[in-house]
Amino acid sequence: MTDTLPGPEHTPGTEAPLDAYSRIVTSVAAAVTPRVAALQVPRRGRDGWFSTALGSAVVFTEDGFLLTNAHVVGHADAGTLAFADGTTAPFHTIGTDPLSDLAVLRADGPTPSPVTLGEATALRVGQLVVAVGNPLGLAGTVTAGVVSALGRSLPARAGSAVRIIDDVIQTDAALNPGNSGGALTTADGEVVGITTAVAGNGLGLAVPINATSRRIIAALLGDGRIRRAYLGLAGVPAPLPPVLRERTGQRTGLRIVEVVPGAPAARSGLCEGDLLLTAAAEPMGSAQSLQRLMLADAIGRPLPLTVLRGEALVDVIAVPAELPVED
Repeated sequence: MTDTLPGPEHTPGTEAPLDAYSRIVTSVAAAVTPRVAALQVPRRGRDGWFSTALGSAVVFTEDGFLLTNAHVVGHADAGTLAFADGTTAPFHTIGTDPLSDLAVLRADGPTPSPVTLGEATALRVGQLVVAVGNPLGLAGTVTAGVVSALGRSLPARAGSAVRIIDDVIQTDAALNPGNSGGALTTADGEVVGITTAVAGNGLGLAVPINATSRRIIAALLGDGRIRRAYLGLAGVPAPLPPVLRERTGQRTGLRIVEVVPGAPAARSGLCEGDLLLTAAAEPMGSAQSLQRLMLADAIGRPLPLTVLRGEALVDVIAVPAELPVED
């Protein structure tokens, strides 16, 4: 006679604690995985040899446009994509923006129906998220975790221009090389981020889908590039004097530590040491606050600024110029 261990007791109408979690992840995987492509992007090295970069991309329109990371595409004009059902197709690059690490591609062949783009500003720390991508060339890989933190910053560079990608999503869903350009989704399958980096120690980062990234995506679709404005200044957050803080309710401003000679900031009369309080009537508490205003519609348009210079409030009008494009 063989002894058997008793199995877990099941009461009709109840579930094991992980069953609901598992159903969420499997339903997201079933819905999103077919819409995430594995990318192969040819790269020419300095020695003339070609290599292949791997990454992921997400179908986001009915007519075959895909969203991925700019660093996955690099300077490549074309490459190959493969879907989970074995379908392959060439793609061509519509536009890249290294300063947001976003790129738009178009498949030269049929694609699955698109994902639904969500809104990252609605995320909460601790919320369940699912990552779908192609890490290490392993197509259709799904990992799950939570939103570990919000509001992170990630530096991005294009030539000599450096920009901070703000409001980056941090997650503990496992990410590896090749996940870049893949989807980060909520429990209902809405894509709220494009996975972009592995921070190490079980932490990954994703570029958020929000109002700023939607504007960037729309510009890439329409023009193939992003036009940005610039003032030509560098600043660091600094506290407002107590009296001014009490009067305005604003706690910090942007202390100007450098003004580029001949740039719009210099022509407007801004000086090192000025404390920038507002731009276009919006509080300026960080470099990101000013950066959010420096998109195409700011180029050539008067921008009212208020600074604290010594003990005096000074109103200044600056006219942002277009940021030169560098490879």
